[in-house]
Amino acid sequence: MATADLFRKITALTKAGKDSEHIRVYIDSNPEIPDRTAAILQGGPDPVPAMVDALVNLEACGADCIVMPCNTAHYFLPRLREETGLPFISMIDETARACREERPGAAAGILATSGTLSAGLYQKALSSAGVPYLEPSAEEQKALMSVIYDGVKAGADPSAYRDAFQGVLNAMTARGADYFLLACTELPLAFQALGRPADALDPTELLARAVIRFCGYEVREA
Repeated sequence: MATADLFRKITALTKAGKDSEHIRVYIDSNPEIPDRTAAILQGGPDPVPAMVDALVNLEACGADCIVMPCNTAHYFLPRLREETGLPFISMIDETARACREERPGAAAGILATSGTLSAGLYQKALSSAGVPYLEPSAEEQKALMSVIYDGVKAGADPSAYRDAFQGVLNAMTARGADYFLLACTELPLAFQALGRPADALDPTELLARAVIRFCGYEVREA
């Protein structure tokens, strides 16, 4: 669903008046790529060989750039860049830039998988951009992982995870979060389903906008 969400946003945000004015997009959606968080935190199967296989497929199709609608997968980005001459567009870098430019001085609450947080992906990027941030507490992170895995990934009805998600948002707001980063690609889906319950930046949307600009197209503004 995260891949479908990115594709939908690329299409919706491209300023085009007819089908032929849209960007050609190649997708290799392989659900058998091993779980990235399990690989980082628990020594689970290495996802890189399967990711490289997808990369080779996309190169063969004729892609000019590569994107990954998975924040945690960016932990493996240095290894993937060694396998190709094509540019990767990093959703984490795009998000840090947007935080600096669109929310100057405000504190970002990072909502992400435990793998993304453990790897420090957003913490490093935000620190480099001079953006203050908060991380979930251990209890908040446990609830958030349930929202991601038992909720969105499992296809549960939003009512099943509404209270848990809202509890995390409320607790982090009380500790000083001014807005939130939906730094797991399942979370924009949850936010939409729950009626956007807080101020947030969507890295998937920011990635879509970066793709459109890279490909030489114009972004459709609301």
